[in-house]
Amino acid sequence: MSAVRRTGLIIALEIWLPVLLVAIWWFASESVNSVYFPSLRKIMTAFVENWLDPMSLLDNLGPSLQVILVGYGTALLVGIVAGTLLGLVTPLERAVRPIVEAARAVPGVALLPLFIVLFGIDQEMRILLVAYGAAWPVLLNTLDGVRAVEPVLLDVGRVFRVGRVRRLFRVILPSAGPQIFAGARISLAITLIIMVVAETVGASGGVGYFLMTAKSEFRISDMWSAIVALGLLGYLLNILFRIAERYVLRWHRLQQSRLGGAS
Repeated sequence: MSAVRRTGLIIALEIWLPVLLVAIWWFASESVNSVYFPSLRKIMTAFVENWLDPMSLLDNLGPSLQVILVGYGTALLVGIVAGTLLGLVTPLERAVRPIVEAARAVPGVALLPLFIVLFGIDQEMRILLVAYGAAWPVLLNTLDGVRAVEPVLLDVGRVFRVGRVRRLFRVILPSAGPQIFAGARISLAITLIIMVVAETVGASGGVGYFLMTAKSEFRISDMWSAIVALGLLGYLLNILFRIAERYVLRWHRLQQSRLGGAS
Protein backbone atom coordinates (compact mmCIF):
# COMPACT_ATOMS: atom_id res chain seq x y z
CA MET A 1 0.00 0.00 0.00
CA SER A 2 1.39 3.40 -1.00
CA ALA A 3 2.06 6.11 1.56
CA VAL A 4 -0.71 8.33 0.12
CA ARG A 5 -3.33 5.58 0.35
CA ARG A 6 -2.19 4.63 3.84
CA THR A 7 -2.45 8.27 4.99
CA GLY A 8 -5.89 8.60 3.41
CA LEU A 9 -7.07 5.42 5.14
CA ILE A 10 -5.81 6.65 8.52
CA ILE A 11 -7.60 9.99 8.07
CA ALA A 12 -10.81 8.24 7.00
CA LEU A 13 -10.71 5.96 10.04
CA GLU A 14 -10.28 8.97 12.34
CA ILE A 15 -12.99 11.23 10.93
CA TRP A 16 -15.82 8.91 9.88
CA LEU A 17 -17.34 8.64 13.36
CA PRO A 18 -17.17 12.39 14.18
CA VAL A 19 -18.68 13.20 10.78
CA LEU A 20 -21.48 10.68 11.37
CA LEU A 21 -22.23 12.05 14.84
CA VAL A 22 -22.27 15.65 13.59
CA ALA A 23 -24.67 14.68 10.79
CA ILE A 24 -26.98 12.94 13.26
CA TRP A 25 -26.80 15.94 15.60
CA TRP A 26 -27.54 18.35 12.74
CA PHE A 27 -30.68 16.61 11.49
CA ALA A 28 -31.96 15.50 14.91
CA SER A 29 -31.63 18.99 16.42
CA GLU A 30 -33.65 20.61 13.62
CA SER A 31 -36.86 19.26 15.11
CA VAL A 32 -35.96 20.14 18.72
CA ASN A 33 -37.53 23.32 20.08
CA SER A 34 -35.57 23.85 23.30
CA VAL A 35 -34.06 27.00 24.72
CA TYR A 36 -31.20 25.11 26.34
CA PHE A 37 -30.44 22.81 23.41
CA PRO A 38 -30.52 24.92 20.23
CA SER A 39 -30.13 23.34 16.82
CA LEU A 40 -26.68 22.73 15.48
CA ARG A 41 -27.48 25.19 12.70
CA LYS A 42 -27.86 28.01 15.27
CA ILE A 43 -24.76 26.87 17.13
CA MET A 44 -22.64 26.92 13.97
CA THR A 45 -24.00 30.34 13.04
CA ALA A 46 -22.86 31.63 16.44
CA PHE A 47 -19.56 29.79 16.00
CA VAL A 48 -18.85 31.56 12.71
CA GLU A 49 -19.66 34.93 14.25
CA ASN A 50 -17.63 34.45 17.44
CA TRP A 51 -14.76 32.21 16.44
CA LEU A 52 -14.06 32.66 12.74
CA ASP A 53 -14.14 36.45 12.58
CA PRO A 54 -10.50 37.64 12.96
CA MET A 55 -11.22 40.35 15.54
CA SER A 56 -13.55 38.19 17.61
CA LEU A 57 -11.11 35.29 17.40
CA LEU A 58 -8.28 37.48 18.71
CA ASP A 59 -10.35 38.66 21.68
CA ASN A 60 -11.87 35.29 22.53
CA LEU A 61 -8.96 32.95 21.87
CA GLY A 62 -5.81 35.08 22.18
CA PRO A 63 -5.63 35.13 26.02
CA SER A 64 -6.32 31.39 26.18
CA LEU A 65 -3.52 30.59 23.73
CA GLN A 66 -1.12 32.70 25.81
CA VAL A 67 -2.03 30.76 28.95
CA ILE A 68 -1.67 27.45 27.13
CA LEU A 69 1.65 28.19 25.45
CA VAL A 70 3.41 29.83 28.39
CA GLY A 71 1.83 27.74 31.14
CA TYR A 72 2.22 24.41 29.36
CA GLY A 73 5.76 25.24 28.25
CA THR A 74 6.69 26.13 31.83
CA ALA A 75 5.12 22.89 33.08
CA LEU A 76 7.18 20.86 30.60
CA LEU A 77 10.41 22.60 31.55
CA VAL A 78 9.86 22.34 35.31
CA GLY A 79 8.54 18.77 35.11
CA ILE A 80 11.40 17.45 32.98
CA VAL A 81 14.14 19.19 34.98
CA ALA A 82 12.72 18.27 38.39
CA GLY A 83 11.83 14.72 37.33
CA THR A 84 15.31 14.13 35.93
CA LEU A 85 16.95 15.48 39.07
CA LEU A 86 14.82 13.31 41.35
CA GLY A 87 15.34 10.29 39.13
CA LEU A 88 19.12 10.65 39.24
CA VAL A 89 19.49 11.56 42.92
CA THR A 90 17.78 8.80 44.91
CA PRO A 91 18.30 10.30 48.41
CA LEU A 92 16.74 13.57 47.28
CA GLU A 93 13.78 11.74 45.76
CA ARG A 94 13.18 9.80 48.98
CA ALA A 95 13.39 13.00 51.03
CA VAL A 96 10.80 14.91 48.97
CA ARG A 97 8.56 11.96 48.06
CA PRO A 98 5.98 12.68 50.84
CA ILE A 99 5.75 16.33 49.78
CA VAL A 100 5.40 15.38 46.11
CA GLU A 101 2.68 12.82 46.83
CA ALA A 102 0.73 15.26 48.98
CA ALA A 103 1.06 18.18 46.56
CA ARG A 104 0.11 16.24 43.44
CA ALA A 105 -3.01 14.88 45.14
CA VAL A 106 -4.50 18.38 45.26
CA PRO A 107 -6.15 19.28 41.92
CA GLY A 108 -4.85 22.45 40.36
CA VAL A 109 -8.36 23.95 40.07
CA ALA A 110 -8.83 23.52 43.83
CA LEU A 111 -5.96 25.95 44.36
CA LEU A 112 -7.56 28.74 42.34
CA PRO A 113 -8.65 30.73 45.44
CA LEU A 114 -5.15 30.44 46.92
CA PHE A 115 -3.50 31.56 43.69
CA ILE A 116 -5.89 34.54 43.50
CA VAL A 117 -4.87 35.59 47.02
CA LEU A 118 -1.17 35.16 46.27
CA PHE A 119 -0.92 36.45 42.70
CA GLY A 120 -4.09 38.44 42.04
CA ILE A 121 -6.44 37.93 39.11
CA ASP A 122 -4.10 38.92 36.28
CA GLN A 123 -2.99 36.73 33.39
CA GLU A 124 0.14 35.76 35.29
CA MET A 125 -1.98 34.00 37.92
CA ARG A 126 -3.64 31.82 35.29
CA ILE A 127 -0.30 30.95 33.72
CA LEU A 128 1.19 29.98 37.09
CA LEU A 129 -1.86 27.90 37.98
CA VAL A 130 -1.69 26.03 34.68
CA ALA A 131 2.05 25.50 35.08
CA TYR A 132 1.58 24.12 38.59
CA GLY A 133 -1.26 21.75 37.75
CA ALA A 134 0.20 20.48 34.48
CA ALA A 135 3.74 19.92 35.76
CA TRP A 136 2.97 16.88 37.93
CA PRO A 137 2.29 14.25 35.23
CA VAL A 138 5.45 15.31 33.39
CA LEU A 139 7.52 15.25 36.58
CA LEU A 140 6.36 11.82 37.71
CA ASN A 141 6.64 10.22 34.27
CA THR A 142 10.09 11.72 33.77
CA LEU A 143 11.16 10.38 37.16
CA ASP A 144 9.94 6.87 36.30
CA GLY A 145 11.48 7.06 32.84
CA VAL A 146 14.88 8.06 34.18
CA ARG A 147 14.74 5.31 36.78
CA ALA A 148 13.83 2.75 34.09
CA VAL A 149 16.87 3.41 31.86
CA GLU A 150 18.66 0.15 31.09
CA PRO A 151 21.67 -0.16 33.43
CA VAL A 152 23.64 -1.70 30.56
CA LEU A 153 23.41 1.55 28.63
CA LEU A 154 24.74 3.50 31.57
CA ASP A 155 27.54 0.99 32.09
CA VAL A 156 28.57 1.22 28.44
CA GLY A 157 28.68 5.01 28.75
CA ARG A 158 30.92 4.77 31.80
CA VAL A 159 33.22 2.23 30.12
CA PHE A 160 33.71 4.55 27.15
CA ARG A 161 34.15 7.47 29.55
CA VAL A 162 31.21 9.44 28.24
CA GLY A 163 30.80 12.62 30.28
CA ARG A 164 27.83 13.02 32.61
CA VAL A 165 26.25 15.85 30.63
CA ARG A 166 26.61 14.00 27.35
CA ARG A 167 25.34 10.81 28.96
CA LEU A 168 22.30 12.71 30.21
CA PHE A 169 21.34 14.11 26.79
CA ARG A 170 22.44 11.15 24.67
CA VAL A 171 21.37 8.19 26.82
CA ILE A 172 19.13 9.00 29.79
CA LEU A 173 16.69 11.54 28.36
CA PRO A 174 16.23 9.76 24.99
CA SER A 175 15.58 6.47 26.82
CA ALA A 176 13.04 8.19 29.07
CA GLY A 177 11.49 9.99 26.09
CA PRO A 178 8.43 7.72 25.61
CA GLN A 179 7.39 8.10 29.25
CA ILE A 180 8.06 11.84 29.20
CA PHE A 181 5.74 12.23 26.22
CA ALA A 182 3.12 10.09 27.93
CA GLY A 183 3.13 12.50 30.86
CA ALA A 184 3.15 15.49 28.52
CA ARG A 185 0.01 14.21 26.78
CA ILE A 186 -1.82 13.99 30.11
CA SER A 187 -0.58 17.45 31.04
CA LEU A 188 -1.97 18.90 27.82
CA ALA A 189 -5.50 17.82 28.77
CA ILE A 190 -5.01 19.16 32.31
CA THR A 191 -3.82 22.47 30.84
CA LEU A 192 -7.08 22.97 28.95
CA ILE A 193 -9.18 22.15 32.02
CA ILE A 194 -7.32 24.52 34.35
CA MET A 195 -7.20 27.23 31.70
CA VAL A 196 -10.98 27.26 31.28
CA VAL A 197 -11.64 27.26 35.04
CA ALA A 198 -9.06 29.98 35.71
CA GLU A 199 -10.56 32.23 33.03
CA THR A 200 -13.95 32.21 34.74
CA VAL A 201 -12.60 34.48 37.51
CA GLY A 202 -11.44 38.03 36.87
CA ALA A 203 -10.58 37.50 33.21
CA SER A 204 -11.37 39.96 30.43
CA GLY A 205 -11.04 37.50 27.57
CA GLY A 206 -10.47 33.88 26.68
CA VAL A 207 -12.61 30.81 26.09
CA GLY A 208 -13.55 30.38 29.76
CA TYR A 209 -14.50 34.06 30.10
CA PHE A 210 -16.61 33.91 26.94
CA LEU A 211 -18.30 30.71 28.10
CA MET A 212 -19.28 32.10 31.50
CA THR A 213 -20.36 35.46 30.08
CA ALA A 214 -22.58 33.80 27.50
CA LYS A 215 -24.11 31.61 30.20
CA SER A 216 -24.73 34.58 32.52
CA GLU A 217 -26.34 36.61 29.74
CA PHE A 218 -28.42 33.62 28.64
CA ARG A 219 -26.87 33.54 25.16
CA ILE A 220 -27.23 29.78 24.87
CA SER A 221 -26.14 29.46 21.22
CA ASP A 222 -22.97 31.45 21.98
CA MET A 223 -22.33 29.26 25.01
CA TRP A 224 -22.58 26.11 22.89
CA SER A 225 -20.33 27.68 20.25
CA ALA A 226 -17.65 28.17 22.93
CA ILE A 227 -17.91 24.48 23.84
CA VAL A 228 -17.47 23.54 20.17
CA ALA A 229 -14.49 25.91 19.90
CA LEU A 230 -12.91 24.37 22.98
CA GLY A 231 -13.31 20.88 21.56
CA LEU A 232 -11.74 21.90 18.25
CA LEU A 233 -8.90 23.63 20.08
CA GLY A 234 -8.18 20.48 22.05
CA TYR A 235 -8.26 18.39 18.88
CA LEU A 236 -5.86 20.71 17.02
CA LEU A 237 -3.47 20.81 19.97
CA ASN A 238 -3.53 17.02 20.10
CA ILE A 239 -2.65 16.84 16.39
CA LEU A 240 0.31 19.20 16.92
CA PHE A 241 1.39 17.12 19.91
CA ARG A 242 1.27 13.90 17.87
CA ILE A 243 3.36 15.49 15.11
CA ALA A 244 6.00 16.59 17.63
CA GLU A 245 5.95 13.18 19.31
CA ARG A 246 6.32 11.39 15.98
CA TYR A 247 9.29 13.57 15.07
CA VAL A 248 11.12 13.38 18.41
CA LEU A 249 10.48 9.67 19.03
CA ARG A 250 10.96 8.45 15.47
CA TRP A 251 13.97 6.42 16.65
CA HIS A 252 11.73 4.64 19.15
CA ARG A 253 9.23 3.63 16.47
CA LEU A 254 12.03 2.31 14.27
CA GLN A 255 13.40 0.31 17.19
CA GLN A 256 9.99 -1.16 17.97
CA SER A 257 9.42 -2.10 14.33
CA ARG A 258 12.81 -3.82 14.17
CA LEU A 259 12.09 -5.75 17.34
CA GLY A 260 8.69 -6.72 15.97
CA GLY A 261 10.25 -7.88 12.70
CA ALA A 262 12.90 -9.86 14.53
CA SER A 263 10.30 -11.68 16.59
